[in-house]
Amino acid sequence: MSLFKQIDKEKVVKNHLTEKKAIKVIKSVDYRELEMKLHTHLVEELKKLLNSNVEEEKRKIKDLGEAFISQEGGRLTFEEKKQLIEDVQHDLLGYGPITPLLEDPTISEVMVNGPLDVYYEQNGKLIKSNLLFRDDEHVSRIIEKIVSPIGRRVDESSPMVDARLPDGSRVNAIIPPLSLKGPSLTIRKFSDTPFTIHDLVQFGTLSEEMGKFIEMSVKARLNIFISGGTGSGKTSSLNVLSSFIPSDERIVTIEDAAELRLTQEHIVSLESRPPNIEGKGEISIRDLVRNALRMRPDRIVVGEVRGAEALDMLQAMNTGHDGSLSTGHANSPRDMIARLETMVLMAGFDLPVRAIREQIANAIDLIVQQVRMKDGSRKITHITEVLGMEGETIVLQDIFIYKEKGFSLEGKIEGKFMSTGIRPKVSDQLEVNGFILPSSWFNGEW
Repeated sequence: MSLFKQIDKEKVVKNHLTEKKAIKVIKSVDYRELEMKLHTHLVEELKKLLNSNVEEEKRKIKDLGEAFISQEGGRLTFEEKKQLIEDVQHDLLGYGPITPLLEDPTISEVMVNGPLDVYYEQNGKLIKSNLLFRDDEHVSRIIEKIVSPIGRRVDESSPMVDARLPDGSRVNAIIPPLSLKGPSLTIRKFSDTPFTIHDLVQFGTLSEEMGKFIEMSVKARLNIFISGGTGSGKTSSLNVLSSFIPSDERIVTIEDAAELRLTQEHIVSLESRPPNIEGKGEISIRDLVRNALRMRPDRIVVGEVRGAEALDMLQAMNTGHDGSLSTGHANSPRDMIARLETMVLMAGFDLPVRAIREQIANAIDLIVQQVRMKDGSRKITHITEVLGMEGETIVLQDIFIYKEKGFSLEGKIEGKFMSTGIRPKVSDQLEVNGFILPSSWFNGEW
């Protein structure tokens, strides 16, 4: 085929696709117009309801919607009429087109890349959805609905925002001019009932022995850091570790957006605050860590250390606040140590590297490394002990590891959780606290 014929063929295909798209738009004009009318009608009617609950509002929307459509929607099919009521209900009581994704417990993340591109993560895999928003304004309205109840804002002067849904799901939104494809929304969902250590064992995230060892470590007030990449499940694991803290201790949690869902009674939850429209009033994680030290905490739990607050956190761990927990982004336990050094330097003090390393070595007892594997599963690949300093180097020792063996016929990663065969140095501290480590846990290969 000549080049000219090939170009002509591509042009025909392109025109054909454009015509198909145009036909679809023409067919949906009636639907869209009626949707806007019904939306306005129902907003006015729902204002008349006093002290109503969600179920009453759903019934009202269904009854009023069906009555409205029977008069105005003669040109719509039965399926379109049913879909219309559902779409308006999602807009008024939920979060627009993505409401079904947020209600599906098997979906862990929802990503909106502008009005026409909606993706979700299910079982560790990214899937493109056929759900659509009407336009950029529709996405912006849903973002506003999410951020306004918690006192956050998003506009041209502050085009990025971190927020949360009432169920604790983490939300990040970014709008034009920073986002070139239109308003973008990312929602990291959390389970209605927080995971337990038994859930993580069942999911294959860690072995039963590793779970028992971590439980003992938390109860014995060891300082533990959970490290891992984005989406590796650090926050879920932090929730599980925090659940082992005895209920008679005072816990102070510090987060950018409150996600931890602890079941103990004596908890103070602190949340950072971004600057206002004049650029003032910011309360950083570092400010909250400093304040937490004056609140007589038994335990300090920081959702994620990512900056200068690392110095204050390490000092807290070194000055009597044993049993503190936190997470950080790193690809290995050794990387986590290097990142902590860098974050301490971000505090603005000209500290010698050896002094920083001594602080880290004295403060942290265990590093739990979590990884999101190629098949989408999450695994705790290392439980590593921080032994102390040897010369200028922080000495680390793996206690438990995950050893990959390959892939199954279904494409799942196969491997084995195993002990390195070395009895941890912290076993003395665990035994002082009344815990006995079975010698059978440490019969593994090295």
